Amino acid sequence: MEQNQALSQPLRTLRGISDKRQALFEAMGISCLYDLICHFPRLYENRGNMTTVKDAPPGQKASIILRITGVPHVSASRRNLVRLSFPAADTTGDNVYLVFFNQTYFKDRLKPGTTVRCFGMVSMLGHTKQMLSPKVEFLTSDADISSLPPYVPIYPLGHGITQNMMADAIHNALQILYPPHTPDTLPLFTRERYHLCAEAYAMHQIHRPESADALSRARKRVIFEELTVFALGLALKKAQQEQTKPLPMHAVDLQPFYQQLSFTPTGAQYRAIDAICSNMTSGKSPMNRLLMGDVGSGKTICAAAAIYAAVQNGYQAALMVPTEILARQHAASLRALFLPLGIQTALLIGATKPKEKREIKRALQEGSLPVVIGTHALLEESVSFARLGLVITDEQHRFGVLQRAKLRDKRRGVHTLVMSATPIPRTLALMLFGDLEMSVLDELPPARLPVRTAFVDDSYRARMYGFVQKTVQNGEQVYVICPAIDREEETKRVEEMQDSYIPDGPNIDTSPTNENTLCKCAVEHAEELQKQFPQFRVGCLHGKMKSAEKEAVMQAFSDRKIDILVSTTVIEVGVDVPNATLMIIENAERFGLSQLHQLRGRVGRGKRQSWCILVSNAKTGDSVQRLQIMKQTTSGFEIAKQDLALRGPGDFFSKGGMLDREYRQSGGIRFHLANLCDDMQTVQDAFSAAGEILQNDPLLQSEANQRLKTKMHLQFGDVLTL
Repeated sequence: MEQNQALSQPLRTLRGISDKRQALFEAMGISCLYDLICHFPRLYENRGNMTTVKDAPPGQKASIILRITGVPHVSASRRNLVRLSFPAADTTGDNVYLVFFNQTYFKDRLKPGTTVRCFGMVSMLGHTKQMLSPKVEFLTSDADISSLPPYVPIYPLGHGITQNMMADAIHNALQILYPPHTPDTLPLFTRERYHLCAEAYAMHQIHRPESADALSRARKRVIFEELTVFALGLALKKAQQEQTKPLPMHAVDLQPFYQQLSFTPTGAQYRAIDAICSNMTSGKSPMNRLLMGDVGSGKTICAAAAIYAAVQNGYQAALMVPTEILARQHAASLRALFLPLGIQTALLIGATKPKEKREIKRALQEGSLPVVIGTHALLEESVSFARLGLVITDEQHRFGVLQRAKLRDKRRGVHTLVMSATPIPRTLALMLFGDLEMSVLDELPPARLPVRTAFVDDSYRARMYGFVQKTVQNGEQVYVICPAIDREEETKRVEEMQDSYIPDGPNIDTSPTNENTLCKCAVEHAEELQKQFPQFRVGCLHGKMKSAEKEAVMQAFSDRKIDILVSTTVIEVGVDVPNATLMIIENAERFGLSQLHQLRGRVGRGKRQSWCILVSNAKTGDSVQRLQIMKQTTSGFEIAKQDLALRGPGDFFSKGGMLDREYRQSGGIRFHLANLCDDMQTVQDAFSAAGEILQNDPLLQSEANQRLKTKMHLQFGDVLTL
């Protein structure tokens, strides 16, 4: 039990961690010993393949045993950059210079005769090789050489934390958490069935691997355990929800609602609405359902039907969306739908005037206002409901899990519907959203024309601009998407790529011919297009603008006061402008398939034919494959499948992937090492293992499972609100 409690101990219990240093670690999200040992290396430097100066190729990193042969040559530049150059030789006598910048302490440490292992980039200085800013390990005897670790971990760092500080802290934490005979977190039958190494061995090897095989076994064990702990959390969360008594509802006649629609719902919409209403009237537990549908599949109508059913049962309903412009659009469409049915709606956003805001809050508190649509403003403590019965969250990945729970928890037993336009494979969704029931809208309204997609390079720009002119002259509007805001942002990105070359980053080609370095910037491109089309009104929208400015620009575009809107990806979410029929995506190779698909979903929302033009000079590689996939299909579910196959499982969650980092940063699932897409068989095995554990101990109450329970609460407790 003491070891379980040690997992949650603060870092200051470690030797060498002061309150000040603990604050630096906490700024990185590391607040206890468990957080620390789960701060895994981002890469491992293979310093075990040692070579000689002669065999070390320039332009590559090398690991060499060297002896310092003389005093350093010291020089200073005009920018106060002190350069130290130490002469050294390997065991064959070949010479090399070790070059350091502003690391004057090496003058006292690298004395002539000192033996070191150096790892770093090799380059040429005239006819002599040099190593720039190498990593240095000091040796005192030949025995030291054989004991050197072949793989050295490189950790993600925060301000004020060095690699040595991080490695020392983790080493000390491992000594505390894994003394001899520490009980394993996973039961023996689980380890034997799935061929897993011991926990203590895995944790030591993942931070200081003895070999590639040891590292592989350690990673397998850590990933399996993390997924098992997650699966246990989902199962306990679902059991917790099933024990909650739901707000009672009875079935209602939806015909008055359907008669207000100007179209016939699709079969998928009917099925989703039936499932939602059945959930709310089952009497077993509160509805907790995910409605997943492609862009334009009609999720809002399903939400409206749920709202109608809740209101007919005498309850209030709240719809929360991520942006004010989206809230305005939902409010306008729902007001038009519900007004003939005698249902009052209100819009509550940050821009709502104080007097109106007070009136809305009073009406919600009194129960006289049945439906409210809003943004984060709905989360304010001053917003209370008399009879809240249904909470709907649109674009749910844009909100943190705790934010969604905050609205839901305004009344116990409330029914919850979350909507997402991010399609993912059903098997993965069932695991990721294991605590939710799921409905999928896999049909588009029959009257909607598919967006036609073209892939062109810069040689088509004149023809493309002719198409823009024709589109606007026809009374329609145009989106132009750029990957960067301005030249400053793009320059910073390129510099970061160049900085990553030395000493630890990947070798990235940042020459001017590399497609990754040249891109259209929104601010400049808007000015260029205004000159190109002086007769049209060109607007610009980007993330550096204040919320009110962004809302004003989008409202102007929605009101047809802007003909051509140049934007970054800030328009990716749910904006509905049916009159926009053309989207041009500049430097399309810079976007992931998910982003491209979500962006394309901003057009094709009216009755006229819409177009998406992908502009890229890319000729080969994954970039071209992504753009070809966009040409071939408009199905988000097919794109999700192709994205998983093309990007590889490890990238499915990465920036631009179908579930990108933005979801996890917004309060979603944070895995230390596991990736739900890396190996579906491992995921399935881990979920099976969790089921086997719960068969013997449904609430994890046994002494043997307390370590499992502690880890579950430390890593996933907040996210799953356990």
